Amino acid sequence: MDALLPAFIAAGLAEIGDRTQLLAILLAVRFGRPGLVLAGIAVAAIANSLLAAFGGAMVHDMVNHRAIALMLAVGLIFAGAGGFMRVRPPILSRYGPVGVFGTSALGFFILEFGDKTQLLTLAIAARIDSIWLAGFGAAAGIILANVPAVLLAEEWPRLAPLRAIRAGVGVALLIAGAVVAVGALGLV
Repeated sequence: MDALLPAFIAAGLAEIGDRTQLLAILLAVRFGRPGLVLAGIAVAAIANSLLAAFGGAMVHDMVNHRAIALMLAVGLIFAGAGGFMRVRPPILSRYGPVGVFGTSALGFFILEFGDKTQLLTLAIAARIDSIWLAGFGAAAGIILANVPAVLLAEEWPRLAPLRAIRAGVGVALLIAGAVVAVGALGLV
């Protein structure tokens, strides 16, 4: 459980107002099939999160505890800084022959690959050494953050003050990153 909850919270918060959430809205509007869009997002989120958690578990025994804590701090700080950057929606030009599910899964996987959420998942898995709990916790956070975006589609940006939410989440993640960094460096 030490990896499940932190991964769930960090991934869920990092996804709010992110490009992947904007992609989820675009897919929901374009296709009008929220169930298939969410299924594609779920598959991509699980694959990306487990891949990141596997990478984290691989480095767990190779890197000392302080370095892993610093890696987590850097991930939290990057995720927090992302809350203050302008987010441009991804371009969804055509979806080809793979259909709603395939387009959702592939598009979300590509956009999420190497994203701040994947870095956070890797760092949490490295710290706790739990592939499954970190991976599924992060995937659940990603999926939960995208459910309202898909179900409300065009209404979501109007109903949720995304700029304010992103700024609040950014501040919270920056503070968490600073606390982890201070602890890792032994400054307290």
